[in-house]
Amino acid sequence: MDSKLLDILACPVCKGPLRWHRDSQHLVCRVDRLAFPVRDGVPIMLEDEARRLASEDPLLAD
Repeated sequence: MDSKLLDILACPVCKGPLRWHRDSQHLVCRVDRLAFPVRDGVPIMLEDEARRLASEDPLLAD
């Protein structure tokens, strides 16, 4: 994931920052507990495509 792209992307729900998780290929919003998939290098920034994360999900850890 390009670092410049990460700088401008924001959560489409709360407009907050996203964290890139390379292993799972997801952009994660910790506030809304959503994981947005990245397919073939393209972030899918649709709320309907995001996976809801449980509070104990490892993607929410620092």
